[in-house]
Amino acid sequence: MVQLIPSSEAVMQILKRTGAYREGHFVYPTGKHSPHYFQMPLAFRYYDTARVLAVALSRKFRLDRDISSQLPKVAIISPGAGGIPVAFGVREALSAEQIYWAEQEEGKRMFRQYVNQGEINPCIIVDDIIRSGKAIEETAELVKSLGATVIGCGAIVRFTNAPSSIGDVQIKALVDFDAKIYDTEDACADCKQGTPLEKVRF
Repeated sequence: MVQLIPSSEAVMQILKRTGAYREGHFVYPTGKHSPHYFQMPLAFRYYDTARVLAVALSRKFRLDRDISSQLPKVAIISPGAGGIPVAFGVREALSAEQIYWAEQEEGKRMFRQYVNQGEINPCIIVDDIIRSGKAIEETAELVKSLGATVIGCGAIVRFTNAPSSIGDVQIKALVDFDAKIYDTEDACADCKQGTPLEKVRF
């Protein structure tokens, strides 16, 4: 029997196989340390992998009656560049009418495209990974300021310390990941063991 929505374990295997998830000893530009590193665009280099992940996420939205009843008159929105491949994949799978993506400009999240007040259909916000939830929250505020409603939110991976919902909209994820992040070198278990580290960027 074909599994319409892959298990979290199956998704993690895809991310490991493509190099989008690695284990080791990493230090981020913020100075924080972690035994794991997600570089999600690596999973979306391959069309077949990208399609599997995007379609799986789209099926989570189709299972939601409030969302499925409004298809295809919805907008798929990415908070930034990283989520654009996910947004296009989900838009195709749901046959959604609109797609938009935002970006940071002078510390404020804005749409790359010119958007008029009241022009956006009910929104589904999607991203490749949700670490803190800040980008999703800012995007939700942006679409609301333009008179649109948020009917869905989702990502391939959501860190469990991130919000599980935006307002009354639950965030759907293929993987809920228990991230281990150490604020300082002194707190890092791998540093205490003398494990070689690798500097990475988000």
